[in-house]
Amino acid sequence: MKDLTTGKEYRNILLFSLPMMAGQLLQQFYNVIDSIIVGHFLGKQALAAVGSSFPLIFGLISFMIGIVTGTTIIIAQFYGAKDMSNLKRTIDTMYVSVFIFSLCITATGILLSRYIFGWINLPAELIPDARTYFLVFICGIPLMFGFNGTNAVLRGLGDSKTPLYFVVLTTVLNAILDIIFIRLLKMGIAGVSLATVIAQGAGFGYSMYYLNRKHNVFRFLLRSVDFSFDILRKSLRIGIPSGIHQTSVALSMIFLLSIVNGFGTNVIAAYSVGSRLIALAGMPAMVLGTALSTFTGQNIGANMLSRVRRGFYSTLLMGTMAMVLLALIMGLFNRQLFMAFTSDQAVIETGGQFLYINCWFLVIFSSMFILNGVMQGAGDTLMPMIFNIFSMWLIRIPSAFFFSANWGYAAIWWSYPISWTSGMLLSYVYYLTGRWKKNAIVKHTITATAEGV
Repeated sequence: MKDLTTGKEYRNILLFSLPMMAGQLLQQFYNVIDSIIVGHFLGKQALAAVGSSFPLIFGLISFMIGIVTGTTIIIAQFYGAKDMSNLKRTIDTMYVSVFIFSLCITATGILLSRYIFGWINLPAELIPDARTYFLVFICGIPLMFGFNGTNAVLRGLGDSKTPLYFVVLTTVLNAILDIIFIRLLKMGIAGVSLATVIAQGAGFGYSMYYLNRKHNVFRFLLRSVDFSFDILRKSLRIGIPSGIHQTSVALSMIFLLSIVNGFGTNVIAAYSVGSRLIALAGMPAMVLGTALSTFTGQNIGANMLSRVRRGFYSTLLMGTMAMVLLALIMGLFNRQLFMAFTSDQAVIETGGQFLYINCWFLVIFSSMFILNGVMQGAGDTLMPMIFNIFSMWLIRIPSAFFFSANWGYAAIWWSYPISWTSGMLLSYVYYLTGRWKKNAIVKHTITATAEGV
């Protein structure tokens, strides 16, 4: 566990974020490995089917991701305040609620699986593979939430290294199982999702075994569960806006996919790979935003608001530097990056255009995530949710829907940077108001000290 309330702000955030960065890159590597293997061994139709499944899966799990995010913010604030009894109670409450909610998500996914692909206008020839991938993956949701929930709690406690070790284990196992299931056992697209489910389950089992032996505060035992409805209520107060935020993103992805699906398999495959590469490029920004959220939570809990301000500007600078470098790489080598996934020239050309348009706006994407990170760490998840809904549903979706009718699929590619810019500007104006500081779970008497407002 790491106390982020002392030491140089930029150093704390950078060192805390580096293991998270490696872990997130490895988790994205899950998807990249799956896409490379599917694209080369099962073909572009299977690649498009897998890509079409991801927004639907994210749509089902997004609300729960937000609830876990809310719990992690509370954990960071209690740890910053050194309130260990409430810290333990929060961790136990999270595990119980995650288990119940994840079972509900799995049941919902199974019930909807017969209809959901028709709702998004997926071409008929892609539906069997997409549904197979979806069903296997959705059955592993409780294991996935258990694994990622454990890692999220550790990060709230300031430990970003241990989750990295767990992710390394699951990534290696996932790659090995991909080869076994697809190349040796000829299981097809079901083997891809089954490999991920088994890897996540193994990671969850090992992480619980390890942490129950090593962390007294973190230890989770059924016979001594300390569930608190008050903690759950506070988690929901912070987590519900974050959950709606995540759900809004997921639904917008589904709606956008339904627009993409109207342009055929080549564009679907290009969008599937291109959106993953942009997500990979944006990972440093998302990780820095998450690291800043934990940093902010601990320092808000310790009533050190001047450190929060300095940490924000340091993180903003680091994110800008990383995004400029990645934009140059993706702008110069966009087609070459696509060649790793497919040899189909139509897909390469279409996907290269997607990357070229979006990569030059990654700095704006980074700034938006870092602004949201500082506000969420303070416990203000409502305004980032509102800004997200505005930029997604009033900017991105309408621009993609209406302009693609005249400009073709290129209008969908441009809808991303347009929505990022609007979201970033709204977040920055709200940050300047300072109202986000008033939503902390741990309350302090504000005084005119160096660490006050």
